[in-house]
Amino acid sequence: ALTVDGFMNQAQLPEPSGRPLAVIAPHAGHLYSGPVAGFAFAAVCGLAPQVVAVVSPMHHPYPYPLLTTAHAAYGTPLGTIEVDFALVNTLNDRLKHRLGFGLNPVANDPEHSLEIELPFLQRALRSTFRLLPVMVRTNHRETCRILGHTLAETLSGASALLVASTDLSHFHNAETAQQLDQAMLEQVQAFSPEGLFDVEEQGKGEACGLGALAAVLWAAKALGGERAQVLHYATSGDVTGDKRSVVGYGAAVIWSAPQ
Repeated sequence: ALTVDGFMNQAQLPEPSGRPLAVIAPHAGHLYSGPVAGFAFAAVCGLAPQVVAVVSPMHHPYPYPLLTTAHAAYGTPLGTIEVDFALVNTLNDRLKHRLGFGLNPVANDPEHSLEIELPFLQRALRSTFRLLPVMVRTNHRETCRILGHTLAETLSGASALLVASTDLSHFHNAETAQQLDQAMLEQVQAFSPEGLFDVEEQGKGEACGLGALAAVLWAAKALGGERAQVLHYATSGDVTGDKRSVVGYGAAVIWSAPQ
């Protein structure tokens, strides 16, 4: 808790311009990307949503495009977070109707990219929230768009926060990483899920959670998000001092109109 709090306390945030609807945060070990993730979660400090949808990549070779947990709860050193199975089932049914497949439940999965965000949420939010966990194994544009729109429909009217978990480029030197990551973050700032795919297809940028990130941008747009704001950027080289091969990390927030 002290580590996570420290990262959030150190974040220098701009003046809020509305209500935070979604955040984008990296998912490396807290030691490496925690200082960047702190910016994203500082932006939602004190909120009290009933449900948090965390959408992350699935890095491991499961044969399903979209997954969720088979477990009833996630446990962290800070306590237990219950999974909102009613919402998981609703999302699953709607996805099956639209895509022909839904969220494949997996047990004891080794995926860290969703879980790494949970201690930040436990410290930042005032509420005992339930979790809607989605892991994305596909970068198929249309699948991710439908996931985003279906997620928005499922959360419509609920007191909800969206979290997209993604790192940026991997294992380039710091200078190359900065160019690739800047191209990706420009599309986040432009609030353009389409642009994210364009940048990646042109080889101008990378994000390991591209599908998860784009789905959250589409969902946030559909839920009334008005603008996206990149809050911070750094690389693993800023922590380790090794600039020859780095991973890029970005933090951003999506604002909806003030209520």
